[in-house]
Amino acid sequence: MSALQVQAASRYFRIGERFERRRTLDAREVGDFARQVGDTNPLHHDAALAASTRFGGLIACGPHISALLMAVTADAFVARGAPLGLDFRMQFRRAVPIDLPLTLAWTIVDIRHKASLGGEVVSLDGSVTDDAGTLYVRAEGLVLIKETW
Repeated sequence: MSALQVQAASRYFRIGERFERRRTLDAREVGDFARQVGDTNPLHHDAALAASTRFGGLIACGPHISALLMAVTADAFVARGAPLGLDFRMQFRRAVPIDLPLTLAWTIVDIRHKASLGGEVVSLDGSVTDDAGTLYVRAEGLVLIKETW
């Protein structure tokens, strides 16, 4: 990319920009996802057992929450270019219970041109929180944005 193209691509993003999605996971969705990925942990399937644990009920599996959070980046960036996830790191702070409204969010913290990849690498800080501000997942991500696939 030329310097002019880099400037043109970068103007579509800004440090501090935030993308979010609201979701509430129900028992059926949590169980279905866990079964599809082969997660047999009864905390995702067995409501009676899960109710008797310290969690007090069914909880979502980590891959489910990770996938939902990563999907927010695809949704946010696909209208502006050709995005490709490069790296995502999740830190699970609390189990995510069912039937709780959640906010899955990312904030742009850095944007750098990467000539060897032919695009902009966008660095992100992410989180999954509830309406009270309780943090369930803290995340970091890198997404490559190119002008075309």
